[in-house]
Amino acid sequence: MFDAINAFFGRHPEQVKANVEIYTWQTCPYCIRAKLLLWWKGVNFTEYKIDGDETARNDMAQRANGRRTVPQIFINNNHIGGCDDLYSLDGKGELDPLLAQIA
Repeated sequence: MFDAINAFFGRHPEQVKANVEIYTWQTCPYCIRAKLLLWWKGVNFTEYKIDGDETARNDMAQRANGRRTVPQIFINNNHIGGCDDLYSLDGKGELDPLLAQIA
C-alpha cells in the first residue's frame, strides 16, 4: 500500500542512496521547511541541532564555506547551501539525481 502511495505522490525513498546531513535550529522555519522536503523525498538524513552551541556553529561554518545561517545542507559531504538552495535544486530537477548517488 505504501509503495502505491509513494508512487502516486512521486516519492521514491528506495532510490535515495546519498548521505544527507543538515545543521538546524529547532524553531527555525527554514530548517523545518528543508527537513519537510527531505522527508517528502524519503531521505533518512542526519540532523545536527546546533541551537545556542557556538562551537558547533563554528564547525558548521567551516564546512559551509563560512556560512553561519541555518539550515546548512550537505549531500555526500558536498555543501549545497540552505533551504532556498535545496528548493532551487528540486525545482530544476537536480535534487533527485544528487539523492540517488551512492555516498
